[in-house]
Amino acid sequence: MGSPISLGIDLGTSELKAVLLDECGTVVAHAGIRLVISRPQAGWSEQDPENWWQACLAALQQLRQSQPDAYSRVRCIGLSGQMHGAVLLDQANRVLRPAILWDDSRAIAQAQWLHQEHPEFSEITGSLPMAGLTAPKLLWIKQYEPQVFSDISCVLSPKDYLRLRLTGERVSDMSDAAGTLWLDVRKRDWFEPMVQACGLQLSQLPRLVEGSAAAAGLNAEAAGQLGLRRQLLVAGGGGDNPVSAVGIGAIDAGHGFITLGTSAAIVAITGHVAGNPASAVHSFCHALPQRWYTMGAMLAGASCLRWVTNLLGQENEQTLLQMVEAGLPQTQPVSAAVPLFLPYLAGERTPHNDPLLRGGFMNLGYDSTAATLGYAVLEGVGFGLLDAMHAVHAAGATVGACALVGGGARSNYWAQLLSNIVDREIYTLSGSELSACIGAAKLGFLAYGRGGDLLQSGMPVKERFFPMLAQQPMLQARYQQFRGLLTAAQTLHD
Repeated sequence: MGSPISLGIDLGTSELKAVLLDECGTVVAHAGIRLVISRPQAGWSEQDPENWWQACLAALQQLRQSQPDAYSRVRCIGLSGQMHGAVLLDQANRVLRPAILWDDSRAIAQAQWLHQEHPEFSEITGSLPMAGLTAPKLLWIKQYEPQVFSDISCVLSPKDYLRLRLTGERVSDMSDAAGTLWLDVRKRDWFEPMVQACGLQLSQLPRLVEGSAAAAGLNAEAAGQLGLRRQLLVAGGGGDNPVSAVGIGAIDAGHGFITLGTSAAIVAITGHVAGNPASAVHSFCHALPQRWYTMGAMLAGASCLRWVTNLLGQENEQTLLQMVEAGLPQTQPVSAAVPLFLPYLAGERTPHNDPLLRGGFMNLGYDSTAATLGYAVLEGVGFGLLDAMHAVHAAGATVGACALVGGGARSNYWAQLLSNIVDREIYTLSGSELSACIGAAKLGFLAYGRGGDLLQSGMPVKERFFPMLAQQPMLQARYQQFRGLLTAAQTLHD
């Protein structure tokens, strides 16, 4: 028989990842399949849910081939995924149109309408209506694709579509449901007035479970395709940020972390709902019962570095980072002549809630180089995170030392710069790029009745970074200049 294995699946925006985790918390194997985003119009962002399923099949096939013994011992599955996406199904569970993703900004007017009509709902749902959240997207569908809207039998979040293909069941968890704007985050149940404000009925939403609860069993069709046991347990799972928190051990009030992936966020775990909707701070349900988290979110994070790398014609991000490290060593303060960068390439959430806001460089000169532009991008993302941290503090959440996870965590230079900017200890973790997968697998074990001790175990600390006092005065002055540029950026779309 052998000891049980949990399968963790994380449906990201750019990649689907999967891991096999044993009861000791060891990753036995992992696999990843790249995903493509479709942008049919400016500000639109879509994916075909069928591509998610095919990526899931391909990733699990890799695991099955590389670790056949461990794969045969899979006894539970946990799911994690990108939040706020809208997967629309008809009565036969057929997808009605491509899924509208979290960074899609077409529903700006609908979000504004929801806020104007129901301003009191934000304290209940934990967030202001924003174009990126699920609810406004449905109002857009109702207005511009009425035939699709009339055919909707159910609205699912992205990872819950994978569950549907695995089990045949329409189920979501509290953390992903919180990101729809249809959940009463205190009661951890659907908030019917907001559902109805979007022209929907409760019957069109999935059944809710906690992330660590058993949601459904693997059906015969999926079991046959995947080479797994029928009725194998699938846990509730959760959204990518809260499940990453489970993966790294950020499960109790006072824990916090910064995620620096395609988007970026600062997350503080709380034992109660600690919201600050006016500053676009989210207060959502954690993937574990009786826990919540407060989040300041940026729409563009490490993707800014990828963008400027391509813009400058550099081979890859690592090449540009090496140029930055050589040209602007952290042993000396940054020159006032170095450009400033506003990281609003996709608009911004916290604290500005402005999807039309756009980024830019300021203070360019003939002496500006690829290194100084690269540095400005790293710093600008850091300043955006500092804005988000101030808003999270205003919500009443406390943020101490922070783990740094996501692709940006690979750069020690960036980690040190973030520590200098937010004036906190920052530490990186071994294996954090798989944190959402590992968190999902841990939730799978909990649903299976095992793995409670895994919750307390985080990931090994790779390196620790502490604020460098010599850098503080110049960075504080540059942060004030950064904040002073906001008004000018906003006037460009007024």
